[in-house]
Amino acid sequence: MKTRLKDRKRLVIGLTGCFGSGKTTVAAMLHAYGARVIDADAIGHRLLQKGTGVYSSIVRRFGSGILAGDKTIDRRALAGVVFASRARLQQLNKIIHPEIIRIIKNEIAKVRKGVVVLDAPLLVETGFQRYVDRLVVVESDRKRLICRIQARTSLSKAAILRRIRVQIPLQDKVRMADFVIDNNGTRKDLRKQVAVIRRMWWTS
Repeated sequence: MKTRLKDRKRLVIGLTGCFGSGKTTVAAMLHAYGARVIDADAIGHRLLQKGTGVYSSIVRRFGSGILAGDKTIDRRALAGVVFASRARLQQLNKIIHPEIIRIIKNEIAKVRKGVVVLDAPLLVETGFQRYVDRLVVVESDRKRLICRIQARTSLSKAAILRRIRVQIPLQDKVRMADFVIDNNGTRKDLRKQVAVIRRMWWTS
């Protein structure tokens, strides 16, 4: 029997899926229901800024070729390096993920009651599912993933596929999920599924 919010003061929902699956849209819908959303990607971007220990470690490991003219980390250049192989991505993750996890744990601890949604594309890859009460996976077929990403970025199809391949296969995440959202339909269909989560875990 799933624990409902009335039975506890705080519920932490881990939200993940493949690159471009639509989990950020789902997070926004959950936020509209009153959930506090913690965006792991946004935390990671802050840690890449000049002056942080993470910045220094990344530049030492991957070299000055990942820097823009103003010495900030060019995220596209960094992605081009680390998504070229799983080994390089793991090297980056070893630098940045411990700090992301530390910040996330602190942010969760600040919330005494209510629902917290952790929006994290690599939630399973980093083992952070240990810290959430429920795991929600957003799935979408490959064609829609590619179209969705190309609509908002300038990434080529090959670059998109490289990013997808270095992640844990979606079907493995689905097997671990407490709830799976199918994002192959309309925005209305997506909203209906998010409403089911609210009925299951927010209310009696």
